[in-house]
Amino acid sequence: MNYLERMREKAQERIAAGSATILAFESSCDETAAAVVRDGRTVLSDCVLSQIDQHALYGGVVPEIASRMHVSALDPLTDQALSQAGCTFSEIDAVAVTCGPGLVGALLTGVSYAKALAYALDLPLVPVNHIEGHVSANYLAHPELEPPFCCLVASGGHSHIVLVERYGQYRLLGQTLDDAAGEAFDKVARVLSIPYPGGPLLDKLAEEGDDSRYQFPHPHTPGRYDFSFSGLKTAVINQAHMLRQKGEEIQARDFAASFRRAVVDALVEKSVLAAKEAGAASLACAGGVAANALLRRELVRRGEAAGLKVFLPPRNLCTDNAAMIGSAAFYRLMAGELADLSLNALPSIRMF
Repeated sequence: MNYLERMREKAQERIAAGSATILAFESSCDETAAAVVRDGRTVLSDCVLSQIDQHALYGGVVPEIASRMHVSALDPLTDQALSQAGCTFSEIDAVAVTCGPGLVGALLTGVSYAKALAYALDLPLVPVNHIEGHVSANYLAHPELEPPFCCLVASGGHSHIVLVERYGQYRLLGQTLDDAAGEAFDKVARVLSIPYPGGPLLDKLAEEGDDSRYQFPHPHTPGRYDFSFSGLKTAVINQAHMLRQKGEEIQARDFAASFRRAVVDALVEKSVLAAKEAGAASLACAGGVAANALLRRELVRRGEAAGLKVFLPPRNLCTDNAAMIGSAAFYRLMAGELADLSLNALPSIRMF
């Protein structure tokens, strides 16, 4: 009997029990993370090592540095996750790992480590899509949340509106046609000389500003629920250059606040509309941009005004972490969806 056949038998035991404790790994970009999650809802430990300080020297993520740091961090983070969870390898029922999307070298470190560990421990290996992980972060924060619901996924590389029809089954309602929201935040942050990581620091600066001081265009798209931030980003950058050429001082707080308002209005307006027209009773948010202060306030305000229940993960579950991967993996394991030892990094894998 080969590895995958043995693991299918073990998975059947877990499926019959309806319970599993999963050791999960995330290494898709510049955070190395390990976590222990029970039954897709309870976080026993969640350990994250950020590489922000190292990449800040270069103004952005350097893939080779990220990969090398993942390699050195995975072993001690695994020990830390198990220690915090108060368990040993013998109490783990499956190993989960982000297989994509992300930086290929960074993904490969986590995938290789998880495969080796699963093989050595003779445990099922569960591959997880990074975006599905972000959506599943809401299950950890809100035990009462069950599909179906609508979810806005907004990060540095992704802007999607997703209908979660059931666990592991998704329907794409809308997406960005060009830049993602987080990408636009980072690019405008550079124009304002805000250091890396630009998006969170721009959000902090915008909290002190007047968002009506500068007028920026409202993006229009052919798709009812689609986004477009490239034109908005270009308009903002051009206006900054024009003001400087005229010798006018840019009021950075107001400029950041006005730009943030334009992005958030687009995200919230279309997310609420999509949720209502899809017949969803609930609207959730996920991804790094879900930590944005204005986005969180406006989703709650406008969503509840439209009769929706709004679910937001805490900020520590918005950014990359392994707990969300462990949550998503539980439902994949319950569906018997395992990988064999040929699993590879899949940097362009799609969820839809």
